[in-house]
Amino acid sequence: MTTEAPSVLRYGSLVPVEVHFDDLDALGLLHNARYPLMVERAWTAFWNERGFVFEGDWHAAGDMCNAVKELHISYQAPVNRTGDYAVHLWIERLGRTGLTYGFRFCSADGALTYARGTRVLVRLHPDTLRPEPWSERLRSSAQELVKP
Repeated sequence: MTTEAPSVLRYGSLVPVEVHFDDLDALGLLHNARYPLMVERAWTAFWNERGFVFEGDWHAAGDMCNAVKELHISYQAPVNRTGDYAVHLWIERLGRTGLTYGFRFCSADGALTYARGTRVLVRLHPDTLRPEPWSERLRSSAQELVKP
């Protein structure tokens, strides 16, 4: 496990998540497919708190009309119990139409890292599903996540 200074994040945001019994596999470990799900829940919670909500209408979704282009994850230590954890989120790169963010699935205080990775999103036009630039509103809101 990687130990990081939990008291103050130097960048990004630590978002709480909860591991439930049905997230565990037959051996009692957090199933490998659940890590990206937990990261998605944290990412969604982060943006929802800032007023970016997707409710099924692609035209009204704005910046939330996006798709995953890439996902990379490295599992560093097993999670072997239910309970409170966290996802540390940050932005590695914010381009014109793409966004690369980093994440760590970690203990609730951020001290222990169980998995880490990156994910690339592309904002899409709701009619053509072609890349479209991120709004200034998202760019402004995203600044707190940008890794120095």
